[in-house]
Amino acid sequence: MLPLPTLLARCRLLVLRAAAALSLAGLAALTHAAEPPLALPVEQPLLRQVAAAVSAGEQRATIEKLVGFGTRHTLSDTVSETRGIGAARRWVQARFSAIGKDCGGCLEVITPSKVMTGRRIPQPTEVMNVVAIQRGTSDPERVIVISGHLDSRASDIMDATSDAPGANDDASGVAAVIEAARVLSKHRFRATLVYAALSGEEQGLLGGQILVEHARAQGWKVQADLNNDIIGNIHGQNGVVDNSSVRVFSEGTRALETPEEAKRRRYNGGELDAPSRNIARYMAALSERYLTNLRVNLIYRTDRFGRGGDQVAFLDAGFPAVRVTEANEHYHRQHQDLRVEAGVHYGDTIDGVDFPYLAQVTRLNLVTMAAMAQAPGVPTGVAIEGAVTPDTTVKWQPVKGATAYRVWWRDTIDPRWRFSRTVAASGSGPQQLRLPNIVIDDWFFGVSAIGADGHESPVVFPGEAGAF
Repeated sequence: MLPLPTLLARCRLLVLRAAAALSLAGLAALTHAAEPPLALPVEQPLLRQVAAAVSAGEQRATIEKLVGFGTRHTLSDTVSETRGIGAARRWVQARFSAIGKDCGGCLEVITPSKVMTGRRIPQPTEVMNVVAIQRGTSDPERVIVISGHLDSRASDIMDATSDAPGANDDASGVAAVIEAARVLSKHRFRATLVYAALSGEEQGLLGGQILVEHARAQGWKVQADLNNDIIGNIHGQNGVVDNSSVRVFSEGTRALETPEEAKRRRYNGGELDAPSRNIARYMAALSERYLTNLRVNLIYRTDRFGRGGDQVAFLDAGFPAVRVTEANEHYHRQHQDLRVEAGVHYGDTIDGVDFPYLAQVTRLNLVTMAAMAQAPGVPTGVAIEGAVTPDTTVKWQPVKGATAYRVWWRDTIDPRWRFSRTVAASGSGPQQLRLPNIVIDDWFFGVSAIGADGHESPVVFPGEAGAF
């Protein structure tokens, strides 16, 4: 038996913990009890529908075709109809055109390109992307991109002739892009969807740069780029087999942040709330609601350590972007000549792709794109007030198509948005909501926009740190 003073101390600690828990629970109950009947519906049938339409068989056929071109190195043959990057580009272009024909001409297929030289391109070479555009119905200037890179490589980055199947790196990403076009083109969305098969990634992330230049020239308001690179393998080199999780990488602070903005962010917070990070949280929440047996691992990095992908060009231009990558990579199957050494097989061949898993990761992309494209745009001008008061007031500008807004808050060490209140849109002027007894010092805040059908945008953190 413990001494009486020790028992009393422990009881007091338990009481304090219980009181804190009850206080937080009471706050949450009060919050949700106060919500009007404008909260996001539990189900969005459209998202269930697009997820169910993804076909592992279609994706297998795509990767088999891409692997069949032998190599898709950026510097490889562009004339042959059966081998090299040129044949692969023309096949993807034809595939997009066929999908566009099936949807009554809903896709515009373009091939933005640029003649480039560099450390990995010794002679002037045309680097060409293949892109399909599905225009939005009511918000066409707002753009959501899905991308994967078409090119492949062997051990020597300059080897443009050896076989380089690139089944997982990154025919898997291109298969997700094409499957997204096939499924989503059967529906109409408020925002514009862009399906991009990029070239030149292995030669210096060139395809992303070319697409960003095109986006700027066209005045696209890119809300997100979902870059899919290496998304089809479940057997890690470490021996781990994982078909139930996927990594989503996101930058913590905006690439274009100015020194003055950085100073405010360091003082007031926002290191974990760049737009890309809130897109990653958005994807994780959608996965929990609409997918089975797929957990999103939120990785708080722009990319894998010391490595990169085509999403970097979007980030450098100020466009939100994330990288989607399998949970456990197998490095014997990346950037390797086809060979067997000491019984170990090297090379990126199709037997390293798990197609049910690839289909699951593709579903995550489609659900995210459909949800974002059908929702209103993200709020702008988000700001908070409430210093030296017990209340916090959250303000933002009205959003086209929004009938309601959700104000979110979370503990400053919580990785996910936790508490919320919804409020009906109020006229065409600035919007705001006061949160009584929610102290501004102790929480992080954000706002999302909700359409009449309940589709909801990603959350926007206040100030420059979180602005899309």
